[in-house]
Amino acid sequence: MRSAPLWAAVALLAGCATPDRLATVDTRSESVGHQRLQPQEGAGGGQVQAYALGAGEGYRMPQLHTAPDPQVGDRDPRVELAPTTICLQVVVSAEGDVERSVPLTDRPDCAAGAAAENAALLQAAQDAVAMWKYSSAAVCHFAAGKVPANRGDCRGAERIEPVAVSLLYAFTFEIVKGQQVVRMQGR
Repeated sequence: MRSAPLWAAVALLAGCATPDRLATVDTRSESVGHQRLQPQEGAGGGQVQAYALGAGEGYRMPQLHTAPDPQVGDRDPRVELAPTTICLQVVVSAEGDVERSVPLTDRPDCAAGAAAENAALLQAAQDAVAMWKYSSAAVCHFAAGKVPANRGDCRGAERIEPVAVSLLYAFTFEIVKGQQVVRMQGR
């Protein structure tokens, strides 16, 4: 039987590649943007072994459909904050619910998550992802000779097996002179 970490590795192989969008909003003094991270060899999510799809299998990525942004609010009293990145490994159940999130601090660009002064940022990110909802990831099992060119499309599969996955995200927080600037990638 294949284990969930193997299925999680499949999800880590695909990344989001959409151009950054920039918006300025005058209603809040904090800024948060998030993006998916790629696995890193030998560290963090990279420790999960990759699963090789069989000849008659395909893989459908989970799709994030409900994703409230982290809200720091009064938890952090700072009035200025240079861009500060906090990273999380998010474990998504086979049903598309977030089971848990774990701070990811083993990358140089994610080290701020280990600093005590950023505990409020880390907590805001974890509180937000706890409410995220996905359509489930799945392994698609096709009949011999019936595998489509796009193996991420489960239409026509004999069996669709929802699977749990582990995804890596980076959240960049910034407070700039009472103005919120949001940079988002992958949404």
